[in-house]
Amino acid sequence: MIRVNEHYLKLKASYLFSDVARRVADYAKEHPEKEITSLGIGDVTRALPQVCIRAFHTAIDEMGNDATFRGYGPEQGYPFLRETIARHDFQARNADISADEIFISDGAKCDTGNIQELFANDIVIAVPDPVYPVYVDTNVMAGRTGSFANGRYQGLVYLECTEKNGFVPALPSARADLIYLCFPNNPTGATATRQQLTSWVEYARKEKSLILFDAAYAAFIRDPAIPQSIFEIDGAREAAIEFRSFSKTAGFTGTRCAFTVVPKTCMVYGRDGSKHALNGLWNRRHTTKFNGVSYPVQRAAEACYNGDGPRQLRELTNYYMANADLIRKAMISLGYSCTGGLNAPYLWVNTRTDSWEFFDFLLRNAGVVCTPGAGFGRCGEGYIRLTAFNMKENVEKSLARIAKALA
Repeated sequence: MIRVNEHYLKLKASYLFSDVARRVADYAKEHPEKEITSLGIGDVTRALPQVCIRAFHTAIDEMGNDATFRGYGPEQGYPFLRETIARHDFQARNADISADEIFISDGAKCDTGNIQELFANDIVIAVPDPVYPVYVDTNVMAGRTGSFANGRYQGLVYLECTEKNGFVPALPSARADLIYLCFPNNPTGATATRQQLTSWVEYARKEKSLILFDAAYAAFIRDPAIPQSIFEIDGAREAAIEFRSFSKTAGFTGTRCAFTVVPKTCMVYGRDGSKHALNGLWNRRHTTKFNGVSYPVQRAAEACYNGDGPRQLRELTNYYMANADLIRKAMISLGYSCTGGLNAPYLWVNTRTDSWEFFDFLLRNAGVVCTPGAGFGRCGEGYIRLTAFNMKENVEKSLARIAKALA
């Protein structure tokens, strides 16, 4: 008989964002007359930049002509995009990354979930708490954890992020082999200083551990002192992999394009102590299980870096950061402490009460959707996440309703 992968049965009954969507749908069905606005799930709302639209049209025209048509492209991504990313996102910031260390994909979520296939099942994994659920759930599916109890999976090392430490976790007291870090952080909006990232890189090099660094929101950093890439830190080439995305920075959530940076000097070890280059292993996995991002999408992604592209993308991220500023000021004026919203599009609001209760309160009394912090881990209880990814008029409308409900 066909048998189930029993590790899937350890997963919590629903994925956080699915649960949020279900509750919103139930409320909308009960109250069809009520308007609902969302400051919850982080999907973008602004149209694609014009440079990307033009690049799409040009590439589609090429695909419609026999002489310029393209079939299968390189699974790792076209050289024109890999070279552009290396030059603008890394080399321009004195980060030593070359084009053949960049792998184009259809999403940072996919890559952060898939990368764990390269590692042994008995390694020790450290995750922040609160945490983006994909980091945890994909390792549960792979069988690296015990069962779920008291808000956590047995077998994981949880790095607690609280107001006391500015939501930047301290180094683990117990050894960790694989470490997930995300800055600017989802969900808390916190950022890490150069000194804090240096401590993590030094730890990983000393322990022969690996950092999986999610930098999907790097383009929202406004403080020039904050590193945008972990590869700005000396020694990170031997100790880290980085994930980036065009989803929030260029509005590609429905278009799908991202990339993962795997330095050729980054190693993983066999039981006998033998060294193996992660770049080659990820390339093997990538070429076996992925057929590449479409040519028009990659041309559109390339356009983000050329001509008027950087200005248009900055205008787009500035729009969302202006929303973040509105939300931050409004919640503080209502007496709530907030993290994020300064160098990140997320705001982490201390509700001083049960996070799912606060979610239901805002939905029913203000018609506003947030994301309950408890869905991101035990340390998320008592908080909600608000996002700046909406149209300004909807943000202003949502904040006015929240203020009225809380009054």
